[in-house]
Amino acid sequence: MTDQTFGATGAFPEALAQAAGLTDELLGKLLAVPPGPEARVVAAMRYSALAPGKRLRPFLVLASAQLFAVAQRSALQVAAAIEMVHAYSLIHDDLPAMDDSDLRRGRPTCHKQFDEATAVLAGDGLLTYAFEVLAHPDTHGDPMVRCELVTALAQAAGTQGMVGGQMIDLLAESDRSLDIGAITRLQRLKTGALIAFSCEAGAILGKAAPELRAALRGYAHDLGLAFQIADDLLDVEGSAAETGKPIGGDAAAGKATFVSILGVERARSQAKVLVQQAVAHLDLFEKKAELLRQAAQFVVNRRA
Repeated sequence: MTDQTFGATGAFPEALAQAAGLTDELLGKLLAVPPGPEARVVAAMRYSALAPGKRLRPFLVLASAQLFAVAQRSALQVAAAIEMVHAYSLIHDDLPAMDDSDLRRGRPTCHKQFDEATAVLAGDGLLTYAFEVLAHPDTHGDPMVRCELVTALAQAAGTQGMVGGQMIDLLAESDRSLDIGAITRLQRLKTGALIAFSCEAGAILGKAAPELRAALRGYAHDLGLAFQIADDLLDVEGSAAETGKPIGGDAAAGKATFVSILGVERARSQAKVLVQQAVAHLDLFEKKAELLRQAAQFVVNRRA
């Protein structure tokens, strides 16, 4: 599959499936299970990283890289790294100390399939391995580009991004007074930061001009919020069969969400506005950004 050119057909469904296939192929190689007792933790890493999923973040890396004629091999390295970080976050998010979930992507969560201690180590392993992948010469020939990627992902995944957002999310379970501004900030950190990195990674790899990077950041900001509103709507309207995970958890936990504050119809309307704003940021790229435009529509209409 690695000899295929990403997005050759120009159609989003095919490009999304292709991004998933290419990323999974590389993840399979990177996460080969070694001999010895450490095999168990690598097997757990592999179980979670290769679980069925849309691979939207790898798609965004590949699509943004394509705007700047970045070599597909380089973009795939970053796509694999971001999927490792995403998988790590899901493993830890599902633990009994966090959301205490038994189902993820239609199968038992990592701590159910293995055990809690192994799940913690698997998440740790995926997070650290992601930075090893970014730092490898295969990712880019310029060490400064690799350093910028490492820094950007560290910020997106750490207390200035996903980890900080997760902390606020945990606090939101006991604080139902959060307003729409607070919820927006929570989701910009928890979900939006990794999506933003995925979109900007192509620009970093391509050493793009500041105004082009800013356009991708604007697109990612609005896309990330639309994605989270769609997620909140699925938690209310979806089914476990569609989403591959339990639904109704936010309401049961008393969490403040876009839907709990805005209501279903206003939340849906806001998601559509955000998609329109996201697409407008891509005008600078003209026809080259068509896959990213289609991705924005997919995010707001998805059922899983």
